[in-house]
Amino acid sequence: MTMKVKKYWGFYRSMIITYIRPDKQFESVHEQLQLINSYTISNNLVVDDEFIDHTSQNKRLSDREEVTQYFHDHEGATLLVYDVWVLSTNMEDIIQMFSCLLKHKIKVNFVKRSVEMSQESGAMLVLGLMDQLRQTVQNQDKKLIGRPKGSKSSSKFDIFINEILQYIKEKKSVSEMARLLGVSRSSLKDYISSRELKEVAFGSLLPDNGNNAEQTVIDTISCPQ
Repeated sequence: MTMKVKKYWGFYRSMIITYIRPDKQFESVHEQLQLINSYTISNNLVVDDEFIDHTSQNKRLSDREEVTQYFHDHEGATLLVYDVWVLSTNMEDIIQMFSCLLKHKIKVNFVKRSVEMSQESGAMLVLGLMDQLRQTVQNQDKKLIGRPKGSKSSSKFDIFINEILQYIKEKKSVSEMARLLGVSRSSLKDYISSRELKEVAFGSLLPDNGNNAEQTVIDTISCPQ
């Protein structure tokens, strides 16, 4: 398979793709988009393709053929994801996912952690990312059942989020957006406001992970006492 490259301003570069997966126990689609969009704006990057996965939820990797095929088709690309759990919350699956992504020479940028994983990454970084996932899932299991504090419930407008963000960037009015989507203007206005989609489209809300984010990931590895 040939490596995916894109010509941009006269130069060839690897394709930049994003993968977003909603999970009711973690950050929503708009929260993931908000951070990734802020990252691309801050680093003057252009995303070539975006995959918002509304179907995987908690399925095992073996049942997510569309996702694995998507990564297989983008060998050599740079992948932007919000955090490790977006790929999977199952430790067995995350090992297989990491292995396959690296085998296909995909560089994975975990935007929330400010680190990039590639074939050149050290073993301690990869193990640190896996252990952060273990701790995240473990801490989540300890919480009370129900929607996490501050999270947003799903909406019928979530399937239109890519179009809405593009319309906002094009400075279309809410009335025009509602007409194009065939939805209620007032409901769409409330959705844009509650999801802070104008900030998603134009904001810059990157976390400050210090000067050595990789070492921070390694330092968070928790060993049994």
